[in-house]
Amino acid sequence: MGREIERRFLVCDSRFLDGRTGERIVQGYVAKESGAMTTRVRIRADRAFLALTGPRQGLGRDEFEYPIPVDDAWQILSDYCGGRIVEKTRYNVAYADHLFEEDVFAGRNAGLVIAEVELAHEAQPLILPTWIGEEVTLNKRFGNFSLAQFEGPTLPEDRRRPKGPVPTRHLQAMH
Repeated sequence: MGREIERRFLVCDSRFLDGRTGERIVQGYVAKESGAMTTRVRIRADRAFLALTGPRQGLGRDEFEYPIPVDDAWQILSDYCGGRIVEKTRYNVAYADHLFEEDVFAGRNAGLVIAEVELAHEAQPLILPTWIGEEVTLNKRFGNFSLAQFEGPTLPEDRRRPKGPVPTRHLQAMH
């Protein structure tokens, strides 16, 4: 079992990302039980993962994450996540002995930039860069599951499955 302890912040100035290379992420939520676990599938570039996360307890929560085939992940996103999809590009930025992950959201959440930093323990001191804004760690509105609830397209255009029977060649082109 893993334990994830993280803090999340709005990014007030993302110009520092100009010229950096990020990694595209598409993730969807299969299920979320109130006060229990959330089931998420995530595709990061050419890798895919299934994750089960427990409810937040302070800054931390239990997290179990397992690699799965990318084709399986696309099928889960398409068939089982409904509209609960988040698209973003992640940039890793080292600052003052910490690694900040900047998520620049696309699709229905375009314009939103959130920085996350994982900590070894909840009381770990943290020096914040000048581009960090309001802390939103405990604000559920800025959690990925909440962001996935907004109305709008469910999958990136190049990954949507057509209605009705799907020819095999089309499924291969999607992935």
